[in-house]
Amino acid sequence: MKYVFGIDVGGTSVKIGFLNEQGELLDRFSVLTDTSNHGDNILFDIANAIKAFIKEKNINETDILGFGFGLPGPVHNDFVVRCPNLGWDSVFMPEAFSAAYGKSVHVKATNDATAAAVGEYWQQEMNDDMVFFTLGTGVGGGIVINHKGVDGVHGAGAELGHIRVEHKHPIACTCGLDGCLETVASIRGVVGITRRLIKENKLETTLYDSDKLNPKVIFDAAKNNDPLALEVVEEVADYMGLACATIAVTVDPKIFLIGGGISNAGSILTTAIQKHYLKYAHFGVKDARFELAKLGNDAGMYGAAYLIISDNQ
Repeated sequence: MKYVFGIDVGGTSVKIGFLNEQGELLDRFSVLTDTSNHGDNILFDIANAIKAFIKEKNINETDILGFGFGLPGPVHNDFVVRCPNLGWDSVFMPEAFSAAYGKSVHVKATNDATAAAVGEYWQQEMNDDMVFFTLGTGVGGGIVINHKGVDGVHGAGAELGHIRVEHKHPIACTCGLDGCLETVASIRGVVGITRRLIKENKLETTLYDSDKLNPKVIFDAAKNNDPLALEVVEEVADYMGLACATIAVTVDPKIFLIGGGISNAGSILTTAIQKHYLKYAHFGVKDARFELAKLGNDAGMYGAAYLIISDNQ
């Protein structure tokens, strides 16, 4: 039996999955992400945790096919262009992780959202081209075309959260631009739209502005037919529909998959997005489906592992 490690590196923790070559998750563990000293310790901490796991489980190192990474930044040909959340600049992952591990090992890397997209695609046994959105603290994305994740020349080929969707009253984005999808469809964006509508005081609502206002509270209110919460759903879905229609005339996917914490809203969100998508979409791409992701926070681990498994097929 051969094995792989799928490693999803986040800003606060690193999720590490241990899978067999058939894609079954056999075990999992995590380490904290140490971003001190420009993140110099991160790969060493990961390597040490994996070596301790291998020793504890009495695994033969010759049975390990390699280590796949999903990383929070642009990645091209296993080269990390920049990872501000980790403090990294210009890191060639095969070389850097081999150095941390203490010997030359097989390493592949991609953007974390692309890894999540590939993970969902692989585990759901999809065959059609797919676009994946992760709606959470930010808005990430991944595109799978012809069974492969799209990175682009600069590793930024699926930065879907930075499609510009608001021109009249744009909000500044952390990327330095304004009006990005991330400013209106992330957790911050959903709460921001809600607070604006509460302040305008034009719609009846059970919601009130407080530190406890969050997407779950807002979408639960919408499911109970709260007029203001329903308007929030419509506004978020309108922005998402516009972004998806823009993407559709570029890559013509069969499926738009919606994941991330906000996707817990369920069908009230995907149904609304599809309605607004049809309003904006070119006639040639109107039959695209909108579905909810299924792997949750594990998608990145699966996708990272698949980088190695597919490389050995």
